[in-house]
Amino acid sequence: MSDINNTIPNATTNATSNEIANETANKTDRDKAKAEALLHNYIQNPSLRQHCYAVEAVMHQYAEQYQEDVLYWSNIGLLHDIDWELYPQQHCQKTAEILKEQGYSKGFIHAIMSHGYQICTDVAPEHQLEKLLYASDELTGLILACVLVRPSKSILDLELRSVKKKWSAKAFAAGANREIIDRGAHMAGIERDKLINDCLDAMKRNAERIGIA
Repeated sequence: MSDINNTIPNATTNATSNEIANETANKTDRDKAKAEALLHNYIQNPSLRQHCYAVEAVMHQYAEQYQEDVLYWSNIGLLHDIDWELYPQQHCQKTAEILKEQGYSKGFIHAIMSHGYQICTDVAPEHQLEKLLYASDELTGLILACVLVRPSKSILDLELRSVKKKWSAKAFAAGANREIIDRGAHMAGIERDKLINDCLDAMKRNAERIGIA
């Protein structure tokens, strides 16, 4: 399986099977260069960019796993938090405005809005893409926190058991809502341990891009 940086920008993976992309995705949704430019325009904080790259990596891997549109899924992961640095009080709502102005499809915007379900939006995750985004958003935050406290500061030697140990320490990375992760995993029909392993694998594959090699 290829890493994100080796994905051909104008390629898609079985886009016709994607429930959302099949009807509503457009060329802008799949434009990696445009997504990167938007990310850099709206997010300057290195930690927040790192988080966005981590979610991008996870969504990229899940798109491959489900034989879906890699660029569509990964761009949703990359852009899911672009309003957080400048408009934290309008999170998701401002993203919807920005993406609509930039020509992104309704399906793309709906997917991003859904990751704030019962937090800052009432848009429920409906498709598998959205359920996985909802679960992995918080989980990547927990995993990045685990990396930061390791002597190596690398994800490459981080294993499932270490993440599970930190999961149980509720004071650790308290902002990573474990209930949301479990709710998203349940929605997606994935066991918690598999979700953690999937996220670890995706982030390890893209450790250099994320900055945790």
